[in-house]
Amino acid sequence: MRLNATQVEQTLAQFDASVVPDDHPIGSELHKFFGDHTFFLDSSGLNILEAVEMQDADAKAGEVVNLAYWSDATLTSLRPHEPEPTGVVIVLDVKH
Repeated sequence: MRLNATQVEQTLAQFDASVVPDDHPIGSELHKFFGDHTFFLDSSGLNILEAVEMQDADAKAGEVVNLAYWSDATLTSLRPHEPEPTGVVIVLDVKH
């Protein structure tokens, strides 16, 4: 899922992570490898949001999906794996 600036703010308010800026040197590699997403780094590794259905049809949400774990104690190298849903759901937009 590609997020706009407001959705990134909403995500960071609900999920302890940092966003990988689009202009970061690794950004083009991430997009090439994982597709067009907004990427987040947290203590477990590299994550994206995937859209999920909400019971409230006026709400938009995404589940945090982990794509790569940190492979070292200094959190400088990532080890990709099959996407793993984390169960963490971020509420993005609520329309009134």
